[in-house]
Amino acid sequence: MAFRRKRKRKDASSRNSRAVRVMGSFVFICLVFAAGFMLRGNDVLLERLGMDAFSIDAEQNPGATVSGDTFDSLAARIAEIQGIIEQDSLNSYSLDDATRSTIVDFLKETGDPYVQYYDVQSYAAYGANEADAVYGVGVLFGDYKNQAYALDVIPGSSAQTSGVREGDFVVAIDGERKDGGWPLPDAIKRIDREDGKTVVVTWRRPENVESPGGEEFTTTLVCAAAERENVVSRMRGENVGYIRVRQLNRDATANVSDAISKLTGKGAKAFVLDLRNCPGGYLTQAVELVSLFQGSGVVVQIKTKDNVTTRSATGSPLTTAPLAVIVNGNTAAAAEVVAASLQDNDRAVVVGQPTMGKGTVQMMRELTFGGAISYTAAEYLTPQGRSLDQAGVSPNVVAASGGSGATSDIQLELAVEAVSARAES
Repeated sequence: MAFRRKRKRKDASSRNSRAVRVMGSFVFICLVFAAGFMLRGNDVLLERLGMDAFSIDAEQNPGATVSGDTFDSLAARIAEIQGIIEQDSLNSYSLDDATRSTIVDFLKETGDPYVQYYDVQSYAAYGANEADAVYGVGVLFGDYKNQAYALDVIPGSSAQTSGVREGDFVVAIDGERKDGGWPLPDAIKRIDREDGKTVVVTWRRPENVESPGGEEFTTTLVCAAAERENVVSRMRGENVGYIRVRQLNRDATANVSDAISKLTGKGAKAFVLDLRNCPGGYLTQAVELVSLFQGSGVVVQIKTKDNVTTRSATGSPLTTAPLAVIVNGNTAAAAEVVAASLQDNDRAVVVGQPTMGKGTVQMMRELTFGGAISYTAAEYLTPQGRSLDQAGVSPNVVAASGGSGATSDIQLELAVEAVSARAES
């Protein structure tokens, strides 16, 4: 028994000794680790200790100077890596390519579905997005989360005869595909060609604009000069004036004003404003357009990072006649502002399908080294404070979709019926 007790004490002593050695090693490692941080950047002390190989040249490693002695910014971390690569790496890199890939990956992390980086070439083509012309293949393109899609197709155009429909997304152009789809400026630049030239476009047809997947099909389209009136109007029956707005461009309000005057002269006592497939445009035009029908009151609230401001209708309305607004899933942005304002202020009955819910404002900011970024800077709220983003505008009268302006158009028929009854009362 005495032998066994001695054996146990010896084993316990051995285990304690090993534990002490392990603990001592851990403490030593921690001290070395801490010393490394204390010595980091102390070139004189490192040289005296014979460790000058670990000395860091601040000029070669600019990350240490970007935000003081901390590394709490993305710029500091990238700058440190850049300094190390330029000083010690056997390999080189393209500054433009590295800039592009770094910015693109960084912007993805923001979670902004509309953020976009434009290099010098893409930014030069950005102006095409502002154009009011329908592009040569017969398609008016829109943008949904940085993907180009067909907002409107001209009857009789190359696109229409090839089977392209509203809502089809661009997947490939001349066989070239892009990760995440073709951004609108890039698609316009690549498709826009001289009359008679052809372009091969592959399309994706989802169930709706928000749906992933969908059947793909390829078309060979012939480019031809084509323009289409942005605002069209006509009488619908004896006393209803019909006005369709395709985009809220610079002349939209002036053209609608002319249409109201002409239709009133023809006996219109009520109006139908068709905003289906309207991708929006200038907010100033949205406010001015609402002012034609609504003389006062808040049109939209704009929520930014710091505050909330309002835009209001001013002056006397051009008409106080009964009004209906037709919308669908492709009615977006500033066009949604128009519909929401007229609805919230009880100025119009809204007919159709829920709108897209693109209730944010993108800011384009030029970069000092060329190109630009577009990012979400504000959010639209209705006069009653409802967010339009993701929610959109819910119609007062929900109706199945139909072709704009067609005699069998259910949405149009319901809109005409709604205002006709009020015009006669």
